[in-house]
This record gives sequence, C-alpha cells and structure tokens, in this order.
Amino acid sequence: MYKKLKILCFSLFIIILSNNIYAQETIFTDLSYPYLEKLITAAKANYPHVKVLQNQVNIARSTFHQSNFGWLDGFTASYIYSPQGAINAAQPIIFKGYQLVASVSLGQLFERPYTIHNAREAVHVAEEQQQEYNLAIEAQVKRYYFAYLGAQADLRGRVNAVQEAMTAANQLKHTFEKGEVSFQIYNEASTNLYNQNSFRVQAELNVFTAKTNLEELLGNKLESIK
Repeated sequence: MYKKLKILCFSLFIIILSNNIYAQETIFTDLSYPYLEKLITAAKANYPHVKVLQNQVNIARSTFHQSNFGWLDGFTASYIYSPQGAINAAQPIIFKGYQLVASVSLGQLFERPYTIHNAREAVHVAEEQQQEYNLAIEAQVKRYYFAYLGAQADLRGRVNAVQEAMTAANQLKHTFEKGEVSFQIYNEASTNLYNQNSFRVQAELNVFTAKTNLEELLGNKLESIK
C-alpha cells in the first residue's frame, strides 16, 4: 500500500511539473538591446512606407526651393521691332528699331510671400509626419521583437512540458501494466501528454507568426541581421 501511494505521489508530481514548467521560462536571457537597435535600423531602411515618407519630404523641400525663384513669374519682358522705313498712319510710332517692353503682375508679386510660406510649412509637415512614423515603427519593432522572444520562451517551456509529460506517461504505463495504479491515473497521464503536445504545436505556430510579423517590418529575414 505504501509503495502504491509513493508511486501515485511521484506521478502526480510529474504531471503538475509538466503543466507548469513553462512558467519558469523568461525572455530576459534572450533580450539584446544592441540587436534590437539593429532591427530598428533595418526597418527604417527597408520598410516601403518609410521610403515613401522620405520621398514626400524630398518633394516638399524641392517645391519650397522652387517657390523661392517664383518672384520672376511676376515680371514679363518682350520686344517690338519697327523697321526704320515703316509708316503706320493709324498708330504712328515714334521710336524705330528694337524696343524692350517690360510688365509687372502685382497680383503675383503680392501672392508670392504666401506661396513661399505655404511651401515652407509643407516641408515642416512632411518632416513631422516622417518623425512620427519613425517613432511608430520603432515602437512596433520593439513590440514584435518582445512578442517573438516571448513566443520562443513559451515554446521552450512547452517542449519541456512535453518531455515531462512523456516521462510521467511512460512511468505510469509500466506501473499500470503491473497493476500498481488504476486505469484512471494512467489515462489522466496520457491525456496530459496529448494536451501538452497540442500546446507545443500552438506555441510553434506562435513563434512562426511572431517571426513573420517582425520580418514584415524589417523587410528582410531575421537571420540576415547579425
């Protein structure tokens, strides 16, 4: 009787251990802030929307520089050529030869400062949008990186739990065949092994999903960033 009780307690201890072994895992042993900075740098260099925002900044700056030369739009110049021997009775011409004609558009001249101001503000808006998105993508990379480390830690715990559950199931199988434990205890151990295997498969899927999310931002495979 004492021997059976000892085996039962030992088996229950293994089952409990297999259910909670994953809680001992931590992501802090895998966390590397220098590597995280490399991931953030890669995301800012490769993610398409980051490049789009940079192009918008470049366009805004180019438009601003172009607007500074727009003062010349308010001035127009032309010339009139009147031959020396030409006679126009309807509209007599005093000066003969080439005549330079210049005109000024006051509306365009008064409008130009506002155009330059708006172009300058467009540069500021584009730069601020770029800075905002850089902060957002940096935070997103951190979240995905932490999620990836957490998924890896959970997977290691699940693998350990499967190993412990398998040890318990094998132990109880031998004792059950000898008639030392009931079928209910052996069945609970087998069920626990099945559940732990299912948890491990889900943990593997979580690792793949977290890795895919992170690589989407990086624009490259995680293994290529050292």
